[in-house]
Amino acid sequence: MINRLTSGRILSIDAFRGITILVMIFVNSVSGVSGIPSWMQHALAQEDRMTFVDVVFPSFLFIVGMSIPFAINSRLAKGDSFWKLQQHIAWRTLGLWVLGIFMVNAEELNAAATGMSTPLWALLFYACAILVWNVYTFQQRWIGWILKGTGLLGLLVLGIIYRGGDGTVRLSPQWWGILGLIGWAYLYACIIYQLFKGNAGGIMLMIAVCIGGYIFLQHHHNDLSIFTSQSRNMAHTSIVLCGMVVSLFYFDEDLGLKGSKLVARVSGFLIIIVVAALLLRPGYQISKIRATPSWCLYSAAICIAVFSLLYFLIDVKHISKWTTFFRPAGSNPLLTYILPDIVFYVMLLAGVGLPAVLGQGIPGVLWCAFFAVAMLFVVRGLNKLGIRLQL
Repeated sequence: MINRLTSGRILSIDAFRGITILVMIFVNSVSGVSGIPSWMQHALAQEDRMTFVDVVFPSFLFIVGMSIPFAINSRLAKGDSFWKLQQHIAWRTLGLWVLGIFMVNAEELNAAATGMSTPLWALLFYACAILVWNVYTFQQRWIGWILKGTGLLGLLVLGIIYRGGDGTVRLSPQWWGILGLIGWAYLYACIIYQLFKGNAGGIMLMIAVCIGGYIFLQHHHNDLSIFTSQSRNMAHTSIVLCGMVVSLFYFDEDLGLKGSKLVARVSGFLIIIVVAALLLRPGYQISKIRATPSWCLYSAAICIAVFSLLYFLIDVKHISKWTTFFRPAGSNPLLTYILPDIVFYVMLLAGVGLPAVLGQGIPGVLWCAFFAVAMLFVVRGLNKLGIRLQL
């Protein structure tokens, strides 16, 4: 064991994850609605501002950081050796990369060159992904392995036949996609967590190193062009590490932070992050698109405040009945994340579209809110059917 953490599932983390996914579905849907206010849209790359929409992705990263200590220590408690643990981390990272790359490339598919339409290719990809990463409970384990193997073979075939752009572009990481970016940050954070043996001080130092690495690579991008994409990965990793530190503050029993000590430690960390963001902002404007340090740190600060409120309500005051609604999404984030895309491609394949009134203004916003809530109910139903994805 690296850290002695609170045992059992942490309801406040699950609730934070579920709320984040619900908001993610909403903002992804509402991005296609016209006539909505600017605060409901992503800020442009050249703008020095952020909206609540720009905090959704970093919330995912922050929650990944909160979960890593629990995931790693759980596997160690089950008897995983060092190398078996690294294999698990590598497989999970590879899964996030693959899913991210396939999802990004689906948007650029050339139907004529590929030999099938975009919605058909995309739906076959999602079907294969579900086969590979579904949690099987068959008594005969070989059935699960056959299904996983079928999914892997399907992904291989879909990747080989894929053609994008003008028909000559093959499947490639044009950009990594949201899941791919999470994969990079997850990999770096896992390495850092193990390297510093779960020491909160060492991890805080690496937050500064990641921010410094971003600044260095951005200033030397002409000489170090091959590393420029990694500068954003380092910035994203800083958010993951912030979540990791907060998780240790709240749940590492060896630290023993309770009551006023816990409040002081978390508040102090929050103040340090906000001050650092203020100091960096003149040189690095707030921008999600460019993953600037100020955006990273302000986003992490918001996540700390939101999680602390949830922890107070759920774990301290035990006001938790309302979290039942978010549990399917909180415990099945991958399935909930890809489900809206599956619905979208099914509608495309069937030639079904929404009425024009649902694509603009208040009716469009209300429809997106309804759709987001409906997806959580669909996930609950899929879980009952035995579909539950886990990387």
